Amino acid sequence: MHTDQLHIGEATVRRLIDEQFPQWRDAPVQSLQTDATVNAIFRVGLGHSARFPLQGNDPASVQAELYREAAASRELVSHSSVPTPVPVAVGAPGHGYPLPCSVQTWIPGQVASPAGAADSADLARDLGVLISRLRSADTRGRRFTGGGRGGILTDQDDWMETCLRNSARLVDVPGLRQLWAELRTTPAGAVDVMSHRDLIPPNLLVDNGRLTGVLDGGGFGPADPALDLIAGWHLLDADRRLILRETLGSDDREWQRGKAWAFAQAMGLAWYYRESNPGMSALGRSTLTRLLDAR
Repeated sequence: MHTDQLHIGEATVRRLIDEQFPQWRDAPVQSLQTDATVNAIFRVGLGHSARFPLQGNDPASVQAELYREAAASRELVSHSSVPTPVPVAVGAPGHGYPLPCSVQTWIPGQVASPAGAADSADLARDLGVLISRLRSADTRGRRFTGGGRGGILTDQDDWMETCLRNSARLVDVPGLRQLWAELRTTPAGAVDVMSHRDLIPPNLLVDNGRLTGVLDGGGFGPADPALDLIAGWHLLDADRRLILRETLGSDDREWQRGKAWAFAQAMGLAWYYRESNPGMSALGRSTLTRLLDAR
């Protein structure tokens, strides 16, 4: 998926686990086939998963990031309305793999899918409850930092232009260019709130149309209150998105900014992962279709 991507297999993970975490020496190790773009994920026994970063060349900075993510994940645990993995340990490089890894508890469930969850009113309400619970967490004076999703919409302009240029014959570029022009100037509203910051389907677990878990909590932090609305655009049809909106009480401005953040994420997914991760590319395209249909 990435030009500088690292590779790690079950045999190496087995050796690292046995050496660094002898308490799991008898636990089977299984590589998981997922749409993850940041980590290679391995299940360790029945109760844990190990995540190995796919990119990076500085072990010290990666280790610092893993500890930061662990702190954010622990904070998410105390506020999430559904189970979320608990950080357990950070491992060291070894046996040819050059970076630290992280270990966390395993949360059972089925990864959410736009095709399988679009018409679930229960899921729409569950997402609303989750987002409300996250928003209620104390920011402790923290504000969004950086130029990624969750801050200033127009900071995305250069990246959106790159995405549009690379999306010819893949999506409706003229229509999407016009839509971004409409969305990008939506004014900011309320102050930052605590947000998951990456509520895409691969990070949501479901069972029989209900939300049962949320993954990848390392980004939990302050952001635009509209950012977590991306979950609705990725997963739900128009009627169920209305339920999500009503559950949250989103006004027109917040709802429009949620559309903008969903647009910014989906545009990157559609072309960047076209060959390397077809599942993520398909997600981006389906979300863009929803956004165009909702104009």
